[in-house]
Amino acid sequence: MSNFEIGSPPATPQQWVDYLHSKLLTARGSYRKFSEYYDGNHQKMAFAQARHKKQYAELFERWCDNFSGLIVDSVNERMAIDGFRMTDEPDADKDAREIWQRNFMDSDSNEAHLDALIYGIAYAVVWADSDGKPTITVESAQNMVVQYKPGSRREIEAAAKFYTDDWGREWVTLWLPNSVYRFINGADAGWVGNKREPNPLLEVPVIPINNRSRIAGDPISDLSVVIPIQDAINKIVSDALLASEYAAWPQRWVTGLEIQTDENDNPLPPFDSGVDKVLQASDPTSKFGQFEAADLGNYVTLVDMLVQHMASISRIPFHYFLLNGGTAPSGEAITSAEAGLISKTRERMLHFGEAWERVMRLCFKVMKDPKAEAFGAEIIWRDPENRTEAQHMDALLKLKMIGVPVNQLLSDAGYTPQQIDRFQEMRKQDAKDATEIQKLMPQPEIGTGGLPGSDKQDPGAKPVGNDPKAAKAASKAPQGNSGNQARKTG
Repeated sequence: MSNFEIGSPPATPQQWVDYLHSKLLTARGSYRKFSEYYDGNHQKMAFAQARHKKQYAELFERWCDNFSGLIVDSVNERMAIDGFRMTDEPDADKDAREIWQRNFMDSDSNEAHLDALIYGIAYAVVWADSDGKPTITVESAQNMVVQYKPGSRREIEAAAKFYTDDWGREWVTLWLPNSVYRFINGADAGWVGNKREPNPLLEVPVIPINNRSRIAGDPISDLSVVIPIQDAINKIVSDALLASEYAAWPQRWVTGLEIQTDENDNPLPPFDSGVDKVLQASDPTSKFGQFEAADLGNYVTLVDMLVQHMASISRIPFHYFLLNGGTAPSGEAITSAEAGLISKTRERMLHFGEAWERVMRLCFKVMKDPKAEAFGAEIIWRDPENRTEAQHMDALLKLKMIGVPVNQLLSDAGYTPQQIDRFQEMRKQDAKDATEIQKLMPQPEIGTGGLPGSDKQDPGAKPVGNDPKAAKAASKAPQGNSGNQARKTG
């Protein structure tokens, strides 16, 4: 049972755990909903009547026409961190990259971005390993919860991570500015254990990674505004499937024909229809006819309209949904269509980048490094815009003409800081190799007019001697092949 009283702030570690646990349980419902929509395991018949659901729920249990994953993945696949600029010193970037790579953050940061887009928030925890080196772990909003200090939007007063081990035991790690506690859920006994260790950072080492942060209110999931449209699309498509089952072919009818029954007085089918059979009746008053088949194109038109609404709200280009006849645009049309998606991605980079800068500063604080105060740090993001190689290189060459340094151009070209460092070493080696090759090349003998490596006289060289008449005649003579050319053209 909780010993936390409503209206009073938590005072003990157990009270903090009780309060944060109740706060997490309240938010888990919406987090689970967003996760199900991303995975395509959500409710398929949200707008259907109760009788319709009861009759066809099992039929559509494993089916859905899900666009939620596309909306999230379209943004997440364009976000990648290549490095950091902590200060003006080049070594600072290398230190940050070393921390980043050692903690497998190339992949883990992608997971954090994905969770933040789905749930609206993810978390990163910074701590120190047994050797005193900083560690970074990313945590899901389904397990982590924080409490900000009263009146603050950035200073965290407490944070807790709740998790269940393989034996079904529920644990919690509680971070406070001065201490870290670990408890286990003892069922009727509540949270027990109270294992404590000091917090040398003197701050809660948990950094929220917010998606679309707001001044007031919780961060927003990218799926929150499209879920109603997704439900409507599933409803219309399910109706189309039912119509294709019962009304997609013409129904035949006949009048003036006596109904035949079996021994139990059940009506018997009057005809065994087939493509090679003809229906006939002996009663001249009998009439045959058929009802028109259902037009499934109406369902397609309605689904296309809903998908267009979804594309406009989510700012995902129409060609991602293969609208307009399923033909993808090309060239400048794609660039124009993806402008909204690129702006949306850069906005997410702005919010996520602030969180990762705080993470790196906290890592340097673990190392007691002055870069813990590097508030001018910035993230090196990979360019989210897709361009042809020719367009990209042409733009970079124009930037070079106005004086942009080579390393910056290489970074804009998409190369990582590690690759740029290797390029510098490769250029040095190329220069050394060129010098060695130049030394090995034979040099001409000065003053002899001879060919390099040969004792023969160059036929195009002027004779050398003391006879002034010979020298004058040699200066007037044609050189090389020019004499032969003169005789040919003369």
